[in-house]
Amino acid sequence: MNRPPASLTVLQAGSQNPGLAKLLANHQESLARLNVIQPLIAEALLPSVHCGPMDEDGTWCLLLSSNTTAAKIRQLVPAFEAQLRVAQLPVKSIRIRVLHPNREQLQT
Repeated sequence: MNRPPASLTVLQAGSQNPGLAKLLANHQESLARLNVIQPLIAEALLPSVHCGPMDEDGTWCLLLSSNTTAAKIRQLVPAFEAQLRVAQLPVKSIRIRVLHPNREQLQT
C-alpha cells in the first residue's frame, strides 16, 4: 500500500528548494519594509496596503486596493524612503500598484 508523501510546511519546502527559498527571502524582505513604514500610514488606510515584490534592481512594490489609497500613499513615498534609510532597509525606489477587485490585473 502506497502512503501519500508527508506534508511539509512552507519553510521546510523552502529550505529544500533554492527557487522557493529565494521567493521566501524576497517576501521576508518586503514584509520587513512594510513593517517599518506602517507607523507612517493612517490607520484607516492600513488594510488597503500590502507588500509586493522586491525587484532585483532594488525597487520595492506596494500593492493597494484603490486609486484613492494610491493617491494618498504616493504623497508619503518620500517619507517612506527616508524611514527605510533610517532602518537600514533602503530601496532604489517604491512603485505603487493598484489592484482592482473586479479585475484580476494590477494597474500602474
